[in-house]
Amino acid sequence: MDEALISVDRWAKGSQAYFLTHLHADHTKGLSSTWSHAPLYCSSFTADLIPLKFSDFDLSLLHVFEIGTWQTLNLISRSSGAPTAVEFIAIDACHCPGSVMLLFRGEFGCMLYTGDFRWEVGCERAAKAKEMLAGAIKDDKVDVVYLDNTYCNPIYDFPNRQVAAQQVIDIITSHPDHDVIIGINTLGKEDLLVQISEALKIKIWVWPERMWTMDLLGFYDNFTINTSITRVRAVPQYSFNVETLEELNRIKCPTIGIMPSGLPWVKKSPPKTKCISRAHLTARCKKAEWSEDDDEYEPTGDIGGPPEKLHKYIFTVPYSDHSNFAEIMDFVKLIRPKNLKGIVSSSSCYIEPMYYLGLLCQGNRPSEVLNSKLKRKARAKVAGSNKKPSGSYNAELVRKRSMTLKARLKRIRLSKHSILRKVRKGAKIPDISADLKTDSDGNQVE
Repeated sequence: MDEALISVDRWAKGSQAYFLTHLHADHTKGLSSTWSHAPLYCSSFTADLIPLKFSDFDLSLLHVFEIGTWQTLNLISRSSGAPTAVEFIAIDACHCPGSVMLLFRGEFGCMLYTGDFRWEVGCERAAKAKEMLAGAIKDDKVDVVYLDNTYCNPIYDFPNRQVAAQQVIDIITSHPDHDVIIGINTLGKEDLLVQISEALKIKIWVWPERMWTMDLLGFYDNFTINTSITRVRAVPQYSFNVETLEELNRIKCPTIGIMPSGLPWVKKSPPKTKCISRAHLTARCKKAEWSEDDDEYEPTGDIGGPPEKLHKYIFTVPYSDHSNFAEIMDFVKLIRPKNLKGIVSSSSCYIEPMYYLGLLCQGNRPSEVLNSKLKRKARAKVAGSNKKPSGSYNAELVRKRSMTLKARLKRIRLSKHSILRKVRKGAKIPDISADLKTDSDGNQVE
């Protein structure tokens, strides 16, 4: 592995500075209470949460940056030994509390690492962040964007969070005699819970560790750890299961569960535990019409539309803190980078971002190159077979092979979703100038 200047959401040794976009577990793999490689840069709120997640972490390593302010790091080139400067600015990612995307400039060029983000139409915070990023880039050309490609596939067309939150509220109000359990992670979806609390004028129960986060955010009047004063409870997603709901309905009182997620789930009967979790759910996805010649994307249907029942006691609602495909397209159109690299390498319908979005990049049309190569191979096979005809059987074989190649240009096989939806190791900026359009050990996002 090449020595590097900077690592983002990547925690192996070898870099002079480390950046954390947000505190979700898939971005902190390798970070621990005993980690001490170099200074760690993060947002103020993330810095507040780190001692809660890593109790013995050396807080002297933390360096807090301000959103929207350019800062400079004076580092040393490991190849030449000469000083080198790296400028960076953090932009609100609108994903979860403390989340940011990072724009870097230096000898290596200009690089944007989005981390996880959701910039939806109609969101005031997202509009301000978009304006801030456009102002930071100005006339620069972004060499590469490390993109949150969680839903970088035309099949993903779910509503904005305001609409999805209202769907959750409607489910709760339509069950006035039921207790309600909402499955959430340890960080994120706070806005959803606050919207429910304010619309229904109730407090929502959360577990004690989650209450610390709510207190840090200033939501003192919306949450409680007293179960006796509310019928709505937010619980860890890992404890959200059919067995518990069935038991509550049998011995206590009528109870429903709500799972907010951007993925369009259908129930798959799980063995033994009956646990409704991401391991036991599959995507019911219909591929949208798409052509490499299309500059605009029009979804064929609203995959993540109205709430759906997975079980007689469980509803799923298309609420996501990641951008859907149309929002990702708008983002790439704004940046017009030279190249894109996905930070998500495993998902239900994974596709390399350049496949759909390469035509939006500056001076780089890899999708056309890919298609032309496949077409040339098809023509070459047909031409080669015509030189040595050997009967109708060979002619039919050539025709089938040609059609197979054409199918590769038009269709994508969708794989079943894995519980390991995201396997990422972040990004590294090497200490030498490099063509960021090509892969290298120093820049690889796994």
